[in-house]
Amino acid sequence: MDVSWARRWHALTAVVVVAAVVTQLGLVVDGASVLVEEDPPGLAERVYRFFAYFTIQSNILVAIACVTLVRDPARDGSGWRILRAAGLAGIIVTGIVHFFLLRPLLDLDGLNYVCDKLLHMVVPLLAVVGWLAFGPRPRVTRREVAWSLLWPLAWLAWTLVVGAAGRWFPYPFMDYREEG
Repeated sequence: MDVSWARRWHALTAVVVVAAVVTQLGLVVDGASVLVEEDPPGLAERVYRFFAYFTIQSNILVAIACVTLVRDPARDGSGWRILRAAGLAGIIVTGIVHFFLLRPLLDLDGLNYVCDKLLHMVVPLLAVVGWLAFGPRPRVTRREVAWSLLWPLAWLAWTLVVGAAGRWFPYPFMDYREEG
């Protein structure tokens, strides 16, 4: 593995993630709505909802992993493997779910469109290609895989409970009252 190319790739991925997340957060704070709502919530609720999206959380995990890889392209350790596995799995799910379930629902333009494509398509592609091309791909134990699944399972449980109580789900297909 060429360390300088690995650092560049991971740096590019981190910059794209951070730019997209920060820009999208700015749009949310400014009042932009990606999924049209009839009665938009206040600022605190909008910010909470922004960070409640699986997309945002998986992008943040990818950014953390990439920043650590810029510093040390051969990074390893059990905790880091868990973070990397959770981020990769999450960003792959993000790309697939967006392509098949969310993309047809969205009619975006301007910066909302750009951020949507970066967060849902470009970052998943950069993260997976970076992992395949530059790794590192240390052996991940079953225990580490189990720990890496804790985040998406906790996210799902929290989202269903909070959604049922507050009547808001981050993704329309998760609303079991509407979708069954």
